[in-house]
Amino acid sequence: MLLGTIAVATAVVLTGCTPASSADTTTTKTVSQSEIDKAMNTPTTITYWTWVDGIQKSVDMFEKKYPKITVNVVNVGSGADEYSKLRAALKSGKGFPDVAQIGYDYLGSFEQTKSLLDLTPYGGAALKSKFTEAAWNQVSNKTGVWAIPQDSGPLGNLYRQDIFQKAGLTSAPATWDDFATDAATIKAKTGSYITNVPGNDMPQWIGFFWQAGVKPFSYSGGTKVGIDVNSADAKKVISYWQDLIKKDLVSVDPDFTDEFYQGLAKGKYASWVVPAWGPLFLQGTVKNTSGLWRAAEAPQWTAGAHVSGNWGGSSNAVMAPTKNAIAAYELSKFVNTDFDSTIHLANDASLFPTTNDTLTSPQFTEAKSDFFGGQKVNKLYAGIAKTVDPNFDFLPFMDYANSSFNETLGKAITERGDLIAGLDAWQNELVTYAKQQGFTVK
Repeated sequence: MLLGTIAVATAVVLTGCTPASSADTTTTKTVSQSEIDKAMNTPTTITYWTWVDGIQKSVDMFEKKYPKITVNVVNVGSGADEYSKLRAALKSGKGFPDVAQIGYDYLGSFEQTKSLLDLTPYGGAALKSKFTEAAWNQVSNKTGVWAIPQDSGPLGNLYRQDIFQKAGLTSAPATWDDFATDAATIKAKTGSYITNVPGNDMPQWIGFFWQAGVKPFSYSGGTKVGIDVNSADAKKVISYWQDLIKKDLVSVDPDFTDEFYQGLAKGKYASWVVPAWGPLFLQGTVKNTSGLWRAAEAPQWTAGAHVSGNWGGSSNAVMAPTKNAIAAYELSKFVNTDFDSTIHLANDASLFPTTNDTLTSPQFTEAKSDFFGGQKVNKLYAGIAKTVDPNFDFLPFMDYANSSFNETLGKAITERGDLIAGLDAWQNELVTYAKQQGFTVK
């Protein structure tokens, strides 16, 4: 499910999916409690587009609390499949949902085309304290609150304890310097690569940048964007991986292919720097390795630091032209803040939580994983979630950023070529495209 949010979608020009305005209920005036009570006690049917398996139980909880509201849950596909249908529906003014699940990296593209309802007048800003700072900053900016966080992907490190022990290593690398040293040891003593870094997975590299404090993009609404993917800090990260690739200490297999799955199953990779959705992904993909894995923090650039990035995650956004703004907002709020709903989504629907209550609940943190040798993996990642740098932006055209990555930096990675040249080429393509679409670029 989470992998769907990072798929490549068709590029969209600035005016390509501005929603029809005939049913626009956008307001800047604070909605009163009496208005909320009236709306929630009026027979209403709303449509909710989501790709989350198991979401119906949370919706049932909502309908029990608000029996006059009926919610039609529709799965039209995940990630790019949903986005293309959503843009088409918004442009035509027909068939769009009241609420839609949207990945954090794609919120900007819908906000830019005025497709999202600002939730501030409905009480959205008051929800800030319920969420981790990193998650909240993905759905809000100085112009408004554009969605409610649903799940996230704080970056950690999953490693094969048996392969590390075979190499004489007793723990996961604490720093990236340690990681490079361990990579050489593991390759020499076991034949395994310490990890795999693909050329077809921009979000993983964005996670690496994020964790290193790199700010490749900036956007806060409107038509001004910042693009700095080839900054000195970004080149430091890329140079690090260039060295490991050149020495053949990491593999560059495409992600989520048969080759990649076989690599995980057969011990080709001794670790995987992956977010909180990784543990469950492994359990469903390489069951034969159960009990061999352990989880740790991602290696740090500075010894003793505790800093992470994010890879994946999504939100629930209310569509600007909805006729049922209050009910749609209340659904988004309930599903993602009600404790029974969020603990269900975390424990039963495999969504890594974003609310502070769920992240600190023993019902979530105390679960032990046999796959990870009895380790409390949820507790580890819950701690990591608090270390994600909250200040990180995406461009309002991440679909194009993704495709251009594959043709520039991604191609250089796959071909074990000049990664710095690939990074520079990516910068140039992004700037050119942004200007062509009418953006002012910093």
